[in-house]
Amino acid sequence: MSGAEPESEKKGWHATLALLFRRTPVKTVLASARHSGPLTVQRPFYPEGDTCHLYLLHPPGGIVGGDELDIAVTLEANCHTLITMPGASKFYRSHGPQARLSQRFDLASNAILEWLPQDTIFFPGAKAALHSVFHLQEGARLLAWELFCLGRPVMGETFSHGEICNRLEVWKDGTPLLIERLHLRDGNLSGVAEQPWVGSLLFYPGDETMLDAVRDQLVPLDTFAGATLTDGLLTVRFLSLDNLICQRAMRDIWQALRPQLLNKSPLLPRIWLT
Repeated sequence: MSGAEPESEKKGWHATLALLFRRTPVKTVLASARHSGPLTVQRPFYPEGDTCHLYLLHPPGGIVGGDELDIAVTLEANCHTLITMPGASKFYRSHGPQARLSQRFDLASNAILEWLPQDTIFFPGAKAALHSVFHLQEGARLLAWELFCLGRPVMGETFSHGEICNRLEVWKDGTPLLIERLHLRDGNLSGVAEQPWVGSLLFYPGDETMLDAVRDQLVPLDTFAGATLTDGLLTVRFLSLDNLICQRAMRDIWQALRPQLLNKSPLLPRIWLT
């Protein structure tokens, strides 16, 4: 029947991915990768020698109503892992069911995680719940970002209907550094100043010198940007009408702060250049 929902809308995918990274005397390795459903990773590679670069693959065709995705990433002590994706994640319109994405990252002592996914696009009518939580132990360092596209602005489509619930958390030794919620519903985008692009960057541990450097990088975003430093967590937030401005700002900030946080020169993942 032409009006029937697709089978994926009725039942949805239930996919899980659990990654475990371990430090050897030579480098960080992917010690374990368990998955079910359409979530997987490509083979790790080492453009920097000891740092493990990994590409995470989301379901083909995007995420629809009823899908449930659970990602768990564990870094043992002294690991250094950079994770990104080949392309944008997409939440499609739903006729009723909610799509859910849960992401948990556990960093043991002196572990380093660079979580640098591509954009997340929410089509008009999408119903999505996202929860990302980072748990850091003593000496752990974090460079992470998320960039949301509300609707498809290049096609003149706004996020005119649907619902997005996003929760972002950072914990250090069991103490919360950040618990942030974003709830958008029924086309009301006043909470993000009617801007279609919403970005957040997290750096830990940060300091006043890094804060000043970030604020200089935010000048092109004018009034729709800001940075704060609270309990050592440097948080950068911005809104924009232009995805190129957002992506350029995010990468420029990451490139500027990576040497300060990690004492390593920035090396763009090759997938970003294709």
